[in-house]
Amino acid sequence: MKVYRLCKSAWKNDLSGRGAELSGGRWNSRGIPVLYTSSSRALCMVEIAVHTPMGSLPTDYFMVEIDIPDICTIETIYEKDLPPNWESFEFMHITQFMGNNFLKGNLALVLKVPSAVVQGDYNYLINPGHKDIYSIKIAKSSEFGFDRRLFAETE
Repeated sequence: MKVYRLCKSAWKNDLSGRGAELSGGRWNSRGIPVLYTSSSRALCMVEIAVHTPMGSLPTDYFMVEIDIPDICTIETIYEKDLPPNWESFEFMHITQFMGNNFLKGNLALVLKVPSAVVQGDYNYLINPGHKDIYSIKIAKSSEFGFDRRLFAETE
């Protein structure tokens, strides 16, 4: 399976989950490493765009294509199992709790979660602490430029 990650150039070869460990996110608390990836390049872009202020064009990004062997175990959290408004901008601690439990449990390498930004699409959280982390590989990494129209302030 191929998944995609859009990140700053400094992190393009890093599969440690350190960035998410430093800041925390929807599916992990600060201090717990995880690698956020998406099912498509477009979803990666949208996930970055929603966290970028209007009028501020993101720069120095790379699109990283990652190969996950088909034999790796993937757990899934379904949208129907999440509380109402789980996808709100001010995310709920329940999603962090669920992600933290997955990461600490170390039963699977990957957790498939619904995108809070694009209904029906999925993100894939990779657990850098899992024993199979060395089976995933960066297949390709290339500079990524955002279209200015996405961040233009409207009059």
